[in-house]
Amino acid sequence: MGDWLVSIAGTPQGATLATLLALVSAVAHAVFGALQKGRHDPFVARASIDFWIVVISAPVALFLVPWPNATTAMILAGAVVIHFGYKVTVALAYQRAAYTVVYPVIRGTGPLMTVMGATVLFFEHFTLQQWLGVGCLSIAMLLLAARNYTEERIDRKGLMIGLAWAVLGGVFVALYTVYDAFGIRQTANPFTFLAWFFFVTAIDFPLLALWRSRTLGRPDDIGHLMWRGIAGAVIAWISFGGVMLATRLDKVGEAAVLRETSPVFAALIGWFILGEKVGPRRLVLMGMIALGAIIVETGG
Repeated sequence: MGDWLVSIAGTPQGATLATLLALVSAVAHAVFGALQKGRHDPFVARASIDFWIVVISAPVALFLVPWPNATTAMILAGAVVIHFGYKVTVALAYQRAAYTVVYPVIRGTGPLMTVMGATVLFFEHFTLQQWLGVGCLSIAMLLLAARNYTEERIDRKGLMIGLAWAVLGGVFVALYTVYDAFGIRQTANPFTFLAWFFFVTAIDFPLLALWRSRTLGRPDDIGHLMWRGIAGAVIAWISFGGVMLATRLDKVGEAAVLRETSPVFAALIGWFILGEKVGPRRLVLMGMIALGAIIVETGG
Protein backbone atom coordinates (compact mmCIF):
# COMPACT_ATOMS: atom_id res chain seq x y z
CA MET A 1 0.00 0.00 0.00
CA GLY A 2 2.91 2.32 0.71
CA ASP A 3 4.15 1.95 -2.87
CA TRP A 4 0.68 2.75 -4.20
CA LEU A 5 0.47 5.92 -2.09
CA VAL A 6 3.86 7.07 -3.35
CA SER A 7 2.80 6.36 -6.94
CA ILE A 8 -0.26 8.65 -6.75
CA ALA A 9 1.51 11.52 -4.97
CA GLY A 10 1.16 14.72 -6.96
CA THR A 11 -1.67 13.35 -9.13
CA PRO A 12 -5.36 14.36 -9.12
CA GLN A 13 -6.15 11.05 -7.44
CA GLY A 14 -3.58 11.81 -4.77
CA ALA A 15 -4.99 15.30 -4.25
CA THR A 16 -8.51 13.91 -3.74
CA LEU A 17 -7.28 11.35 -1.22
CA ALA A 18 -5.23 14.03 0.54
CA THR A 19 -8.35 16.19 0.92
CA LEU A 20 -10.29 13.31 2.42
CA LEU A 21 -7.45 12.39 4.80
CA ALA A 22 -7.08 16.00 5.96
CA LEU A 23 -10.80 16.32 6.73
CA VAL A 24 -10.90 13.00 8.57
CA SER A 25 -7.84 14.18 10.49
CA ALA A 26 -9.67 17.39 11.45
CA VAL A 27 -12.60 15.50 12.97
CA ALA A 28 -10.28 13.06 14.74
CA HIS A 29 -8.11 15.83 16.16
CA ALA A 30 -11.10 17.62 17.64
CA VAL A 31 -12.05 14.41 19.45
CA PHE A 32 -8.42 13.92 20.45
CA GLY A 33 -8.26 17.38 22.01
CA ALA A 34 -11.48 16.82 23.93
CA LEU A 35 -10.12 13.56 25.35
CA GLN A 36 -7.05 15.37 26.65
CA LYS A 37 -9.07 18.27 28.07
CA GLY A 38 -11.50 16.21 30.20
CA ARG A 39 -11.62 16.33 34.00
CA HIS A 40 -8.19 14.75 34.44
CA ASP A 41 -4.87 16.61 34.56
CA PRO A 42 -3.97 17.21 30.87
CA PHE A 43 -0.46 15.88 31.49
CA VAL A 44 -1.82 12.62 32.87
CA ALA A 45 -4.49 12.36 30.17
CA ARG A 46 -1.89 12.81 27.44
CA ALA A 47 0.41 10.30 29.14
CA SER A 48 -2.33 7.65 29.12
CA ILE A 49 -2.85 8.24 25.41
CA ASP A 50 0.87 8.12 24.64
CA PHE A 51 1.28 4.92 26.68
CA TRP A 52 -1.18 3.14 24.40
CA ILE A 53 0.35 4.73 21.31
CA VAL A 54 3.63 3.07 22.31
CA VAL A 55 1.88 -0.25 22.94
CA ILE A 56 0.12 -0.15 19.55
CA SER A 57 3.08 1.18 17.58
CA ALA A 58 5.91 -0.91 19.02
CA PRO A 59 5.05 -4.21 17.27
CA VAL A 60 4.57 -2.42 13.96
CA ALA A 61 7.80 -0.46 14.22
CA LEU A 62 9.94 -3.29 15.58
CA PHE A 63 8.68 -6.21 13.52
CA LEU A 64 6.56 -5.16 10.53
CA VAL A 65 8.44 -2.27 8.90
CA PRO A 66 12.15 -1.70 8.23
CA TRP A 67 14.25 -0.02 10.90
CA PRO A 68 15.08 3.62 10.11
CA ASN A 69 18.33 4.46 8.39
CA ALA A 70 20.67 7.13 9.76
CA THR A 71 18.90 9.99 7.98
CA THR A 72 15.43 8.94 9.13
CA ALA A 73 16.73 8.38 12.67
CA MET A 74 18.03 11.94 12.81
CA ILE A 75 14.71 13.28 11.52
CA LEU A 76 12.84 11.25 14.13
CA ALA A 77 15.10 12.63 16.86
CA GLY A 78 14.11 16.14 15.82
CA ALA A 79 10.44 15.13 15.79
CA VAL A 80 10.72 13.91 19.39
CA VAL A 81 11.93 17.33 20.51
CA ILE A 82 9.34 19.30 18.52
CA HIS A 83 6.39 17.16 19.55
CA PHE A 84 7.44 17.17 23.20
CA GLY A 85 7.40 20.97 23.09
CA TYR A 86 3.98 20.91 21.45
CA LYS A 87 2.51 18.50 23.99
CA VAL A 88 3.85 20.46 26.96
CA THR A 89 2.51 23.80 25.72
CA VAL A 90 -0.92 22.31 24.95
CA ALA A 91 -1.13 20.66 28.37
CA LEU A 92 -0.20 23.93 30.09
CA ALA A 93 -2.81 25.79 28.02
CA TYR A 94 -5.50 23.25 28.93
CA GLN A 95 -4.60 23.58 32.61
CA ARG A 96 -5.30 27.31 32.56
CA ALA A 97 -8.29 27.85 30.28
CA ALA A 98 -11.41 26.29 28.80
CA TYR A 99 -11.07 23.95 25.85
CA THR A 100 -13.19 26.16 23.56
CA VAL A 101 -10.96 29.16 24.32
CA VAL A 102 -7.48 27.75 23.88
CA TYR A 103 -8.12 25.15 21.18
CA PRO A 104 -9.08 27.69 18.46
CA VAL A 105 -6.02 29.76 19.37
CA ILE A 106 -3.70 26.77 19.07
CA ARG A 107 -5.15 25.81 15.72
CA GLY A 108 -5.76 29.37 14.50
CA THR A 109 -2.17 30.56 14.77
CA GLY A 110 -0.85 27.55 12.88
CA PRO A 111 -2.18 27.75 9.28
CA LEU A 112 -0.56 31.04 8.26
CA MET A 113 2.86 30.03 9.61
CA THR A 114 2.50 26.56 8.09
CA VAL A 115 1.74 27.96 4.65
CA MET A 116 4.71 30.30 4.92
CA GLY A 117 6.97 27.45 5.99
CA ALA A 118 5.77 25.25 3.14
CA THR A 119 6.46 28.09 0.72
CA VAL A 120 10.07 28.34 1.88
CA LEU A 121 10.84 24.63 2.32
CA PHE A 122 8.73 22.98 -0.39
CA PHE A 123 8.43 25.91 -2.83
CA GLU A 124 4.64 25.79 -2.67
CA HIS A 125 2.78 28.88 -3.81
CA PHE A 126 -0.74 29.98 -2.89
CA THR A 127 -2.91 32.12 -5.14
CA LEU A 128 -4.36 35.38 -3.87
CA GLN A 129 -7.70 33.65 -3.41
CA GLN A 130 -6.08 30.95 -1.29
CA TRP A 131 -4.33 33.53 0.89
CA LEU A 132 -7.71 35.18 1.44
CA GLY A 133 -9.06 31.78 2.48
CA VAL A 134 -6.22 31.28 4.96
CA GLY A 135 -6.90 34.73 6.39
CA CYS A 136 -10.63 34.05 6.67
CA LEU A 137 -10.05 30.76 8.47
CA SER A 138 -7.38 32.07 10.85
CA ILE A 139 -9.24 35.26 11.75
CA ALA A 140 -12.47 33.33 12.35
CA MET A 141 -10.71 30.90 14.69
CA LEU A 142 -9.11 33.71 16.68
CA LEU A 143 -12.45 35.56 16.88
CA LEU A 144 -14.04 32.31 18.06
CA ALA A 145 -11.47 32.11 20.84
CA ALA A 146 -12.05 35.79 21.70
CA ARG A 147 -15.80 35.24 21.89
CA ASN A 148 -15.35 32.27 24.19
CA TYR A 149 -12.87 34.30 26.24
CA THR A 150 -15.41 37.02 27.04
CA GLU A 151 -17.73 34.48 28.65
CA GLU A 152 -15.12 32.93 30.93
CA ARG A 153 -15.55 33.67 34.64
CA ILE A 154 -12.23 32.32 35.91
CA ASP A 155 -9.15 34.25 36.96
CA ARG A 156 -8.25 36.56 34.07
CA LYS A 157 -4.53 36.44 34.81
CA GLY A 158 -4.58 32.66 34.66
CA LEU A 159 -6.60 32.78 31.45
CA MET A 160 -4.09 35.11 29.82
CA ILE A 161 -1.30 32.72 30.76
CA GLY A 162 -3.28 29.91 29.18
CA LEU A 163 -3.72 31.93 26.01
CA ALA A 164 0.02 32.65 25.88
CA TRP A 165 0.73 28.93 26.06
CA ALA A 166 -1.91 28.38 23.36
CA VAL A 167 -0.19 30.82 20.99
CA LEU A 168 3.13 29.05 21.56
CA GLY A 169 1.33 25.77 20.94
CA GLY A 170 0.18 27.17 17.59
CA VAL A 171 3.79 27.91 16.70
CA PHE A 172 4.66 24.31 17.45
CA VAL A 173 1.72 23.15 15.28
CA ALA A 174 3.18 24.99 12.29
CA LEU A 175 6.66 23.72 13.08
CA TYR A 176 5.71 20.07 13.42
CA THR A 177 3.41 20.15 10.38
CA VAL A 178 6.20 21.32 8.08
CA TYR A 179 8.85 19.19 9.79
CA ASP A 180 6.78 15.99 9.72
CA ALA A 181 5.94 16.58 6.06
CA PHE A 182 9.66 16.84 5.36
CA GLY A 183 10.31 13.64 7.31
CA ILE A 184 7.65 11.51 5.66
CA ARG A 185 8.82 12.67 2.22
CA GLN A 186 12.36 11.51 3.00
CA THR A 187 11.25 7.93 3.67
CA ALA A 188 10.64 5.56 0.77
CA ASN A 189 7.67 3.88 2.48
CA PRO A 190 5.51 6.40 4.37
CA PHE A 191 4.26 3.75 6.78
CA THR A 192 7.81 3.10 7.93
CA PHE A 193 8.10 6.72 9.01
CA LEU A 194 4.63 6.71 10.61
CA ALA A 195 5.25 3.57 12.68
CA TRP A 196 8.57 4.80 14.04
CA PHE A 197 7.26 8.33 14.48
CA PHE A 198 4.44 7.21 16.74
CA PHE A 199 6.69 4.83 18.64
CA VAL A 200 9.50 7.25 19.50
CA THR A 201 7.47 10.45 20.00
CA ALA A 202 5.07 8.83 22.48
CA ILE A 203 7.63 7.55 25.00
CA ASP A 204 8.27 10.89 26.72
CA PHE A 205 4.92 11.68 28.38
CA PRO A 206 4.43 8.29 30.10
CA LEU A 207 7.90 8.75 31.63
CA LEU A 208 7.02 12.32 32.58
CA ALA A 209 3.75 11.16 34.18
CA LEU A 210 5.62 8.51 36.16
CA TRP A 211 7.97 11.18 37.48
CA ARG A 212 5.08 13.53 38.29
CA SER A 213 3.18 10.78 40.11
CA ARG A 214 6.00 10.53 42.65
CA THR A 215 5.37 14.12 43.73
CA LEU A 216 1.67 14.63 42.94
CA GLY A 217 0.37 11.15 43.64
CA ARG A 218 -1.46 8.63 41.49
CA PRO A 219 -4.53 10.03 39.68
CA ASP A 220 -7.98 8.88 40.71
CA ASP A 221 -10.03 6.61 38.46
CA ILE A 222 -6.96 5.25 36.69
CA GLY A 223 -9.04 2.51 35.04
CA HIS A 224 -11.29 5.00 33.24
CA LEU A 225 -8.23 7.00 32.25
CA MET A 226 -6.65 3.93 30.66
CA TRP A 227 -9.75 3.24 28.58
CA ARG A 228 -9.72 6.85 27.46
CA GLY A 229 -6.04 6.40 26.58
CA ILE A 230 -6.81 3.47 24.28
CA ALA A 231 -9.40 5.52 22.41
CA GLY A 232 -7.02 8.46 22.21
CA ALA A 233 -4.23 6.31 20.81
CA VAL A 234 -6.39 5.01 17.97
CA ILE A 235 -7.65 8.52 17.24
CA ALA A 236 -4.07 9.86 17.27
CA TRP A 237 -3.08 7.37 14.58
CA ILE A 238 -6.03 8.54 12.49
CA SER A 239 -5.46 12.25 13.13
CA PHE A 240 -1.69 12.66 12.97
CA GLY A 241 -1.20 9.79 10.55
CA GLY A 242 -3.92 11.08 8.26
CA VAL A 243 -2.53 14.59 7.95
CA MET A 244 1.03 13.34 7.43
CA LEU A 245 -0.10 11.06 4.62
CA ALA A 246 -2.03 14.02 3.17
CA THR A 247 1.16 16.12 3.12
CA ARG A 248 2.94 13.23 1.40
CA LEU A 249 0.30 13.07 -1.32
CA ASP A 250 -0.34 16.76 -2.01
CA LYS A 251 0.58 20.29 -0.95
CA VAL A 252 1.53 20.70 2.70
CA GLY A 253 -0.19 24.08 3.02
CA GLU A 254 -3.54 22.92 1.67
CA ALA A 255 -3.57 19.81 3.86
CA ALA A 256 -2.71 21.91 6.91
CA VAL A 257 -5.49 24.42 6.24
CA LEU A 258 -8.10 21.71 5.77
CA ARG A 259 -6.94 20.01 8.94
CA GLU A 260 -7.43 23.27 10.83
CA THR A 261 -11.17 23.07 10.34
CA SER A 262 -10.99 20.96 13.50
CA PRO A 263 -12.16 23.89 15.73
CA VAL A 264 -15.56 23.60 14.05
CA PHE A 265 -15.83 20.03 15.26
CA ALA A 266 -14.18 20.96 18.57
CA ALA A 267 -16.85 23.60 19.21
CA LEU A 268 -19.57 21.04 18.51
CA ILE A 269 -17.88 18.61 20.91
CA GLY A 270 -17.59 21.32 23.53
CA TRP A 271 -21.27 22.11 23.06
CA PHE A 272 -22.82 18.64 22.96
CA ILE A 273 -20.38 16.61 25.07
CA LEU A 274 -18.51 18.94 27.43
CA GLY A 275 -21.56 21.12 28.12
CA GLU A 276 -19.92 24.37 26.97
CA LYS A 277 -22.14 27.07 25.44
CA VAL A 278 -22.37 27.65 21.69
CA GLY A 279 -24.48 30.57 20.43
CA PRO A 280 -25.35 32.10 17.05
CA ARG A 281 -22.15 34.17 16.89
CA ARG A 282 -20.03 31.06 17.33
CA LEU A 283 -22.04 29.31 14.64
CA VAL A 284 -21.30 32.19 12.24
CA LEU A 285 -17.60 32.03 13.06
CA MET A 286 -17.57 28.27 12.54
CA GLY A 287 -19.16 28.89 9.17
CA MET A 288 -16.35 31.34 8.36
CA ILE A 289 -13.78 28.68 9.26
CA ALA A 290 -15.42 26.22 6.90
CA LEU A 291 -15.71 28.90 4.21
CA GLY A 292 -12.02 29.74 4.51
CA ALA A 293 -11.10 26.10 3.98
CA ILE A 294 -13.38 25.90 0.94
CA ILE A 295 -11.80 29.03 -0.55
CA VAL A 296 -8.31 27.55 -0.11
CA GLU A 297 -9.31 24.22 -1.63
CA THR A 298 -11.06 25.73 -4.65
CA GLY A 299 -8.59 28.54 -5.25
CA GLY A 300 -5.60 26.44 -6.32
